[in-house]
Amino acid sequence: MSLVVGLTGSIATGKSTVSNMLTNWGIPVIDADRISRQVVEVGEPAYQQIVDTFGEEVLHDDKTLNREVLGSIVFKRDDERQKLNQIIHPHIRQTMLDQRDQLKEEGHPIIVMDIPLLFESELFDYVDKVLVVYVDPDVQLARLTERDQVSEDQALKRINAQIPITEKKKRADAIIDNGGTVESSREQLLSVLEKWEINTSSFKS
Repeated sequence: MSLVVGLTGSIATGKSTVSNMLTNWGIPVIDADRISRQVVEVGEPAYQQIVDTFGEEVLHDDKTLNREVLGSIVFKRDDERQKLNQIIHPHIRQTMLDQRDQLKEEGHPIIVMDIPLLFESELFDYVDKVLVVYVDPDVQLARLTERDQVSEDQALKRINAQIPITEKKKRADAIIDNGGTVESSREQLLSVLEKWEINTSSFKS
């Protein structure tokens, strides 16, 4: 039996740090963001649906998707964004499930699904456990303003577009408090995996 863990957080909480640790330990990580880029590559079904819906103006000269142009269309109008989501989300989710099921068949003791919007999309039935990467909201705001060089108001708009990290913390099966050192996060992650009866001996060398 494989344990399927849903790894999530919120913007600027440092989820990628934890995801990279898992990958470096040889744990298979299904990355929803990476899949979202793959499903819109030239030749993929979602790519053709996007072109049919939004026109060739959303393409570069080499026919690859021009994300900036497409973004400028969908972020101005909710109905256009919904159209895009209705095209790409089924392809992303099906690919994620196919990868999960393949890894289960291969007999991996733990499989991680890295899903940034796990709570927002309510994909709890995809996983057995939910692991939230948490930081204090004040730290989250400070990190985002510094990382993206935006004002506090702009940063708050992005943060408030998601379910609050404090709410995700309450509903998680386990959390990694990522407000300290990388070593602290690593030790917390090892502790969580051990609690879930994953053999971590090879991760500590």
